Amino acid sequence: MIQGIYIHIPFCHQICSYCDFNKFYFHNQPVDEYLTRLDQEMELWARKTDLSEVHTIFLGGGTPTSLSLRQLSRLFDSISKHFPVDQVTEFTSEANPDELTYDKMELMAARGVNRFSIGVQTFDQQLLKVLGRTHSTEHVERVITHAEQLNFPSISMDLMYGLPNQTMEQWEQALTKAFSMPITHISAYSLLVEPKTIFYNLLSKGKLKLPTQELEADMYDVLLKRTEKAGFEQYEISNFAKNKLYSEHNSIYWRNEEYLGLGAGAHGYVDGVRYSNHGPLKKYMTPLEQNELPVLHQNLVTVKESMEEQMFLGLRMNQGVQYTKFEEKFGKDLRTVYAEKIRPHATSGFLELTDETLRLTRKGRFIGNEIFQDFLLD
Repeated sequence: MIQGIYIHIPFCHQICSYCDFNKFYFHNQPVDEYLTRLDQEMELWARKTDLSEVHTIFLGGGTPTSLSLRQLSRLFDSISKHFPVDQVTEFTSEANPDELTYDKMELMAARGVNRFSIGVQTFDQQLLKVLGRTHSTEHVERVITHAEQLNFPSISMDLMYGLPNQTMEQWEQALTKAFSMPITHISAYSLLVEPKTIFYNLLSKGKLKLPTQELEADMYDVLLKRTEKAGFEQYEISNFAKNKLYSEHNSIYWRNEEYLGLGAGAHGYVDGVRYSNHGPLKKYMTPLEQNELPVLHQNLVTVKESMEEQMFLGLRMNQGVQYTKFEEKFGKDLRTVYAEKIRPHATSGFLELTDETLRLTRKGRFIGNEIFQDFLLD
């Protein structure tokens, strides 16, 4: 049953050096035509799926806040026309600090958005320039002030570490500044240099100096200690919340539940099928002109694949994977299915079996990706 809806807005006024998401430079793009086709995709999915369990909507990108006030209004008209906004408990939009004006925030609040995920990444102006970001600390402070004026219940801030030439002092300063603001959630990610990005090209030419693995691990250790001291609860490897204000939409992914993905290059999971849309705008919009869904790939998830997903997604969360939930879904005891995978990591202190769950230990969170790989059945 579909739990959430993801909507992709693939336009950006500036292309960041590290970003490998499906995106297009805003200038001269058919933005209004895209919104028309997106409305058609919403209608097609709304006709064919049961949306009675939907409780989250997430606007991602690209940059949703790259849209003008008029374009945002069009987008929200489409969402409210096709989807059960009244039953949604968490409605999130990603945002760039220099694009999120008071007028846009006011409009979005009036149309149901109750959570912003703000792409701050760092407060160091030189590092922001290296990342290709165009905002300043003043932009972030202005957005936070506006959010308070509009009584937004939840503001999340994205931060990054392991950046080119980033020092521990710069990372500490970023955390100090973040904690000084009235935010409710932090997502903190280490830099991954992905193919087809500016950073990847620089790295392949030997022109990108990254921190050592040891320094990056130390930065993560500092993150864990300082978020806890500041009153943020870690509930997932990279996510921390105050007052239990977790990202419910992202938790749908980690719990391996189903969701709609709409827009160019978006991914979804419906009726046991994972699918992805065409990425290029023309290829995305052409099927919709014929009133057909713009799906490029579909994969019926096998029981084996679903079990693997349940493990490596669920282990991302601090609560881990519950034995009862696994058995209800698959009719098997995960401790039996994965006994040989669990044993060496439990012996090494990376995994622990509680009365109810299998989960990473604090030590295990530092090598989470390596452990996740081991839960792929032979």
